[in-house]
Amino acid sequence: MRTDLYQGHDYYQMDEWLTEEHKLIRDTARAWIKKEVSPIIEDAFEQGKFPKHLIKGLAEIGGFGPYIPEQYGGAGLDQISYGLLMQELERCDSGLRSTSSVQSSLVMYPIWKYGTEEQRMKYLPKLAAGEFIGCFGLTEPDHGSNPGGMITNFKDKGDHYLLNGAKMWISNAPFADIAVVWAKDESGRIHGLVVERGMEGFTTPTMTGKWSLRASDTGELIFDNVKVPKENLLPGRSGLGAPLSCLDSARYGIAWGAIGAALDCYDVALRYAKERQQFGKPIAGFQLQQKKLAEMITEITKAQLLTFRLGQLRNDGRATSAQISMAKRNNVDMAIHIAREARQILGGMGIINEYPIMRHMMNLESVITYEGTHDIHLLITGMDITGENAFS
Repeated sequence: MRTDLYQGHDYYQMDEWLTEEHKLIRDTARAWIKKEVSPIIEDAFEQGKFPKHLIKGLAEIGGFGPYIPEQYGGAGLDQISYGLLMQELERCDSGLRSTSSVQSSLVMYPIWKYGTEEQRMKYLPKLAAGEFIGCFGLTEPDHGSNPGGMITNFKDKGDHYLLNGAKMWISNAPFADIAVVWAKDESGRIHGLVVERGMEGFTTPTMTGKWSLRASDTGELIFDNVKVPKENLLPGRSGLGAPLSCLDSARYGIAWGAIGAALDCYDVALRYAKERQQFGKPIAGFQLQQKKLAEMITEITKAQLLTFRLGQLRNDGRATSAQISMAKRNNVDMAIHIAREARQILGGMGIINEYPIMRHMMNLESVITYEGTHDIHLLITGMDITGENAFS
């Protein structure tokens, strides 16, 4: 078991911008992670299983739908609070943050925003309490960066819909109680439907062989003539913009989360460099190691400033999809580079599970791809600043 010694790094004194509530939320999450998650996360990663016993604790610290209004079981927090939670969770492990952000932004968010009042009351309180776990079905085997090409579809059969198709790379799928699934109607229009475990023809096979996000369960969603009650359609919005708005919320959380992974790698590398002796002094005293560490904290600080401002815009309802894409792309790329530099500072010790760096590095290889690849987010910025669409 690894002892979590992390204390935090705030080079530009950004804590001065946080409210007491923000700090309490962050510190509560950090304390829970140090006690309950950090000691077991390496074993969970090696075993390739999500530690389901953590679900209750995740709910108690507000990890499920923190910005969902209290009347639906959420904590009614602001977007900075949500970001700080995601940062603390991914500081421990990207898979842990994935479980939380999928539940919050890809399951609870669309039900809250686009569902009926009956749907909100039926699902959201149980999701917030961790009594239900959800997943989000958008990506298909042949349609990743082009979700609009999906072939999963449903037909109106009078008193129900008949759903057919498949989704792939779905976090939480193997044990999810419900799935928010995006499918085309008979006219080709995309809609969201809530599919519940136990519906005949609905299966969730586990995907194996991952070298990344091993402490997060990933699976497929298979729909073979699944009868979905008509009251399970999300009526508030249709079209591709509906699932993409959910991804905006999740990508925002990733932008914060990636900073957490970078902070953990930096923290470990800095401590190690101060303790490791070579040539008669700590390696922190050598110029090349100082260069690595100085560049790490510089890039982390830049990402913190970028993301805090994005959180303010989200609170005001003014953040654009392109701004969120910029932060997601920048911060994940930053975190990967920091993980690789930190691994070099630790030398051979950087590849063993006594330290978290190699695990972060492997996890981030997934994070840089999911919910919009590194290249796709670059083209989103390109389209925003030029007005030209490079996707087609």
